Amino acid sequence: MRTYYLPLLITLMLLLSWTGKTQAQESLDKIDGQWWKEGVVYQIYPRSFKDSDGDGIGDLGGIIEKLDYLQSLGIDIVWLNPIYSSPNDDNGYDISDYRAIMDEFGTMEEFDTLLKGMHERGIKLVMDLVVNHSSDEHTWFQESKSSRDNPYRDYYHWWEAEKGKPTPRYSFFDVNNDAWKYDSTTNAYYLHYFSRKQPDLNWENPKVRQEVYDIMKYWLDKGIDGFRMDAFQYVSKDTTFPAFPEGYEKNIIEYYGMGPHLHDYLREMNREVISKYDIMTVAEGAGSTFEDAISLVAPERKELDMVYHFEGMDIGNDLDGYDLLDFKDVYTRWDSAMEDKGWVSIFLANHDVPRMVSKFGNDSPEFRAASSKMLTTFILSMRGTPYYYYGDELGMTNIDFDQISDYKDIAALNGYQNALKEGKDLSRYMKKLNFLSRDNARTPMQWNASKNAGFSNGEPWIAVNPNYKSINVENQENDPQSCLNYFRKMVQLRKDHPVLVYGDYQLLWPKNKKVYAYTRTLDQEKLLVLLNFSTTPSQLQLPKSIVLKKELINNLENKNLHQSKLTLAPYQALIFSIQ
Repeated sequence: MRTYYLPLLITLMLLLSWTGKTQAQESLDKIDGQWWKEGVVYQIYPRSFKDSDGDGIGDLGGIIEKLDYLQSLGIDIVWLNPIYSSPNDDNGYDISDYRAIMDEFGTMEEFDTLLKGMHERGIKLVMDLVVNHSSDEHTWFQESKSSRDNPYRDYYHWWEAEKGKPTPRYSFFDVNNDAWKYDSTTNAYYLHYFSRKQPDLNWENPKVRQEVYDIMKYWLDKGIDGFRMDAFQYVSKDTTFPAFPEGYEKNIIEYYGMGPHLHDYLREMNREVISKYDIMTVAEGAGSTFEDAISLVAPERKELDMVYHFEGMDIGNDLDGYDLLDFKDVYTRWDSAMEDKGWVSIFLANHDVPRMVSKFGNDSPEFRAASSKMLTTFILSMRGTPYYYYGDELGMTNIDFDQISDYKDIAALNGYQNALKEGKDLSRYMKKLNFLSRDNARTPMQWNASKNAGFSNGEPWIAVNPNYKSINVENQENDPQSCLNYFRKMVQLRKDHPVLVYGDYQLLWPKNKKVYAYTRTLDQEKLLVLLNFSTTPSQLQLPKSIVLKKELINNLENKNLHQSKLTLAPYQALIFSIQ
């Protein structure tokens, strides 16, 4: 537990000795000292962070070069997207060797240097565990498809052709959206929920589960600090493959997620691996109900630590923007559902969605910086573990790709082929792709105004956003009002005020369509968070019960705010201590 929490804890313990189990005890109960609750997670997409050898691809050497930068941010945990050996059909999420480093990223010696350097700087490292599927180039699959009696045959899901065509299953990435791929070697189909080069592992087979546990122990024994469980809610499948109703692909989580034995597998994994290490585990996805989410992370169930839900990311996935009331509703409901039963991730961006300022803020030159800081305030002032995506500390934006040849993502390329084949409106498809494509979040980190944004001396694997000459680390480093330095201030504010980690959340003005406001309360400390999500000023009349004491942070140079009637400038963010 961090030493800066000790004075608070001592005070609360003294109160207990005088009063018994009072409000102070309840506050103390909330501060359980879990490092993965108190930490700020910074996600690095290694392919796009920093290239150290000039081949145009980010690598471990590049991250090592920037360790001091990571430390300067004040973050506590790095989530590193896959660096394992892979043919890169899905940018590393198709793994051919779970115990080796992709050649493009470097060597195991470099990984060890990176891990040591992070730990020396007080930063923990969490890695992706991608075990719903492997690559079709993994030795297991090569053996599995070689004959029907191969010992590895049951490592995957096979359907013999003589039984007829298998019951339909939808694939997220396949050009035909067909999750069954015929293989002539043994006259059978194999299952792949994602790309046809990502065959699904058969978790019904205890040998597969043991292989996964051995992989986990390999990396944990190296000293890593946890796993983000990629697509894990899909690992348990009904192997009788019953028919789903027509249109099931529109509610894929209900039919693919939270399979019949998922909790059995997780409890087994916890017994055999997780419980033996001081680590953090987070499930990508949370099922389709709050009950599903709680069942994954309720402490007494001994499964995982926190959920990473996507309901917030489903807001605004069209070209008409989003309604702030929907946004507030999602995050308020999740806070209420998880308040005493588990722990949740708070995020607005990752490698699978657009840049947060382009989707939830305003990336025009006039409002980009203010709205970026406002969104940073939201992420770092909510209850839950905050996840922050590389480059968002600069206010990096979507890139404006207008041709399908500009894209690298398999989902974009295969989606375009499907739209073409089905005769869809390609103009609308391209507009939506321009806004929502995963490639928006995968453009190179913008370090400075030199060629290729200082990312690489070679030709980058994907185009650099042209706005790098104005939006980059070097420009913002010494500007006290920059997005970068605001992020640092907000991280420090969260560390200085445990109420922002553990405090109760209460929504204010729920029907206000422009302002998101809430309080955070822990024992005697109470904070007011005010966020204007609009391009126009917003006036608020504070209730008499709220008395402003001190302004803790303000993303704009706006004075004279200490009054009962506040006028928030466009995209202004404020946090006050109140009584």
